[in-house]
Amino acid sequence: MTGLMQISFAQNGASNLSNGLKFKNATLISGTDLQAKAKYLFSNVNDATDAVITIDSLVNGAKVTILDDDSNGLGYKDAFQPAVKAGGIIGSSYAVFKMEFFETGTNTPVMLNNVNATALDIDGNLTLKEFVKIDMGTGSLMSYMSTTTDILVSQLIPGFFAGQNILGIERGGIDTSSYNNMYTASNSGINSLTIRTGTVTTVNATTIRQYSLFMKGFLYPAITLPVKMSSFTAMLQNKSAQLVWITSSEINVSHFVVEKSVDGTNFNEVGVVFAYGSASTDASYSFSDNLGNAQSGVFYYRIRSVDIDEKSQLSETRMIRISNKTETNLQITTFPNPATNEVRITIPANWQNKKVAYQLFSANGQPVKTTERANSNQTEVINVSSLAPGMYFVKVVCDGQVAQQKIIKY
Repeated sequence: MTGLMQISFAQNGASNLSNGLKFKNATLISGTDLQAKAKYLFSNVNDATDAVITIDSLVNGAKVTILDDDSNGLGYKDAFQPAVKAGGIIGSSYAVFKMEFFETGTNTPVMLNNVNATALDIDGNLTLKEFVKIDMGTGSLMSYMSTTTDILVSQLIPGFFAGQNILGIERGGIDTSSYNNMYTASNSGINSLTIRTGTVTTVNATTIRQYSLFMKGFLYPAITLPVKMSSFTAMLQNKSAQLVWITSSEINVSHFVVEKSVDGTNFNEVGVVFAYGSASTDASYSFSDNLGNAQSGVFYYRIRSVDIDEKSQLSETRMIRISNKTETNLQITTFPNPATNEVRITIPANWQNKKVAYQLFSANGQPVKTTERANSNQTEVINVSSLAPGMYFVKVVCDGQVAQQKIIKY
C-alpha cells in the first residue's frame, strides 16, 4: 500500500474530509518538472489561500514520478498525492517537499492557525518499509496510539517527527480508522511545513509508492503511557556524553535502552539502565558514553523505555558534537552552514545545563527568531525553514556572556 498524509486546519469542532484544502491543477512556476527545486502553484486551495509546493530535494536516488495524482485510483482527488520511486539502494531514499501558504493571487505569506498533519497508512513488506517525516517547527505536538505495532513513532528534534513502518505488512486501502499505522503532528501560527516521504529497503528496490497529503486531524484512543518523561538532557563532559533523564511517573516499566546514531536515522543499542518499575514521583536516571576515541562528528542519542510486556516508546533525540579544533570559551559553532530547514548550535562547555537564549537577526539587524532553553543541551536545534533565503546572524546569550556567528539560509 501507500503512505498517506493528511494535513488540515483544526477549525472549530471536527472537520470533514470534504472541508479541507484542495490540491488540483498544479502549475509549474519554476525549475524542471519532477526534478529537485521544481516549484508548483496550487491556486485556491481554499477561498483565501494559494499553496506553493517545492520538490526541495531528492535523496539517495529517489525520484518523483507523479507530482499530484488526480486520477480516480487509490487515495483522494482533492489531496496532494505524489508518487515517489525508491532509489535502488539498500537503505533509505526519499523526496523532500516544502509546502508554503500565500494569500490568493499574491506573494504574501499566510500564517495558518491550528494546523494538523496526519500521516496515514505507513505500511510496507519484508524488504521495504515506508516512512513519513513531518517538520512543523518549534512548538509542534505529536499524537498517536501508543500501543501501535505497525510503526515506530519518534520526535527526532523539537517539532520534527517521524513514523516508520516496522511490522512489514501491507495494509489494504486507505483507512482513516487504522490507528496502528498513522500519527498526527500539529502546530499553530505557521506558514510552511516540510514533509519527507520515502522508504527503507533491504534490497536494491526501485518500487514506486504513492503518498497522499490531506486535510484533517484525528482523535486517538485514550491510552495511559507507561512512562512520562519530564526532561532529557545531553552534555559533553571530559569527552563523554553525559545523558540524564527524569520521569514524572512510571507504570510497570522494566528498563531503558540507550540508543546511539552517527547519522540521526540508524540507531544501535549502547547501554541498558534498569527502571524503578512503578513510581508516581520524579525518578532520575543517567548514562555515560565514552567518546574518547572520536576525533570529530555528531552523535545522536535517544532513550527507549520498555515495560514489562515488552512494549516500548521513544524519547526525543539529543545531539552531542565532537570537534578536533581548539575552541575558545565563548565560541559557538553552527552547522550545517549554509542551512535549509534547521541550524544546530553547539554552545561552550561551561554554558551547558544553564539558561541560554538563542536569537536570529537578519542582515539589517532585525530580530527574526528568539527561543530560550532553561537547561540547554550541548547542541540545540533551531528551525529556520520559514525564513527567507539570505544571510543571518546567530546570537547566543548566557549569564551575560554573548557569542555570535554568521549563517547563510538557502
